[in-house]
Amino acid sequence: MQLLFASSNVNKLGEIREMLPNGYDLISLSDKNFKEELEETGETLEENALQKARFIYKKFKINCFSDDSGLEVVALDNEPGVNSAFYAGLPRSDKDNMKLLLNKMKNESDRTACFKTIIALIFNGKEYLFEGVLDGQIGLEIAGSGGFGYDPVFIPDGYSITLAEGGMELKNRISHRKKALNKLVLFLNDHLLKA
Repeated sequence: MQLLFASSNVNKLGEIREMLPNGYDLISLSDKNFKEELEETGETLEENALQKARFIYKKFKINCFSDDSGLEVVALDNEPGVNSAFYAGLPRSDKDNMKLLLNKMKNESDRTACFKTIIALIFNGKEYLFEGVLDGQIGLEIAGSGGFGYDPVFIPDGYSITLAEGGMELKNRISHRKKALNKLVLFLNDHLLKA
């Protein structure tokens, strides 16, 4: 089954490709020679994911999905949330984002946080949403070189290392994106069985 992933984020594409079971032909925006930046003007992860999926479905008339992810930190009223990618402003910088986050957290004892992914699927013209959440804590410092985004400061519940220290094997097994993607794949498999 051919599915278009409405993203030009190479990291996410690689991550999702590794997670999808056989039987899915995942194509990207670059496979469609689409180089425009997709708008994300929503105030929630759901709005952003749907906005991107709707735009791409309208343009290419192909089953597609998009995602939006964010880090929500309890002590910061769920910041950075929908602004996770550009938390420290432009140009986008994972390092600057993490530095700003750690600076805002320096006097906080409650370090509870979660990564959240929303996947918006448009399948045969109908819209579906899938959510994945990974609970954890914000570490005291940047640690590890694996992953991307806030992985070097996020310690998943049940672990004593950051996602970045655990590497892609750990992340692909427990991540918020993996959980949302599992729901998407269950839906698609169920649909294939009924077809």
